Amino acid sequence: MSMLDARIKFRHLQTFVEVARQKSVIKAAGLLHISQPAVTKTIRELEEALGVSVFERDGRGIRITRYGEVFLRHAGAALSALRQGLDSVSQERSGEAPPIRIGALPTVSTRIMPRAMELFLREETWSRIKIVTGENAVLLEQLRVGDLDLVVGRLASPDNMAGFSFEHLYSEQVVFAVRAGHPLLSAKQSVFSDLSRYTILMPTRGSIIRPFVESFLIANGAGRLPNQIETVSDSFGRAFVRASDAIWIISAGVVAGDVDDGLLALLPIDTSETKGPVGLTVRTDAVPTLPLSILMQTIREAANEVAKKL
Repeated sequence: MSMLDARIKFRHLQTFVEVARQKSVIKAAGLLHISQPAVTKTIRELEEALGVSVFERDGRGIRITRYGEVFLRHAGAALSALRQGLDSVSQERSGEAPPIRIGALPTVSTRIMPRAMELFLREETWSRIKIVTGENAVLLEQLRVGDLDLVVGRLASPDNMAGFSFEHLYSEQVVFAVRAGHPLLSAKQSVFSDLSRYTILMPTRGSIIRPFVESFLIANGAGRLPNQIETVSDSFGRAFVRASDAIWIISAGVVAGDVDDGLLALLPIDTSETKGPVGLTVRTDAVPTLPLSILMQTIREAANEVAKKL
């Protein structure tokens, strides 16, 4: 082992990854339960060992350097591998498998994951599964640092895909969902001229479909919608739209079941240009465990069933 390796300890990696994730020494210190000076000292030790700066000042905050970006990919993978190692040892001792941590966008949580889990449970791997949902940017960040093993959702923009690989499952588009019996369902003229009269539920700025939605609205002369609520919560969206005349701009998969059940309806708008690929995103350097490989296979099967219905 070289001097370089010997000087870099687990705490250096953990502190570095947390500062990179939070983009703040103060926030990282709080989450790691150590003082700010201790965080700063640990980062300085790491930089001395590496011989390069991993962070630089950016106004009042900090940002990661190019060297830091490169090191982050490996540090995240190293922490993840170590965590897997610790999990598998404790698994041997307690007979418990390490959890598989999946980040799923709402469209996938609703449409794919229930069926995928049903198929997975039949395999009796007895693995614990943790499914988290949220904005794609947040999920990808957690995947990057090893807090998630897999993200299932829309393909991110190319600049967010460094260090990741994507497997396409199917494509879907954005839809305009409303309650059954909504006044715009029977409108004679173009729906776009009346959109500004209603509350619009929009995807949040951190969501992948937001740029698609914005350019689609602008192209159809509805760029300014004064009454907007931004949300990634499908449970809020579903409840709010069913109880009001609001219009929910959302991925088709989130509301497919509600439309089939007649609880919601889709406005007659051709949104085919908002179509985008949905699939599996993993870190290119990660080796999936056997249970994760099996789960990925059941997700593929579930997606295949959905694709046939599209």
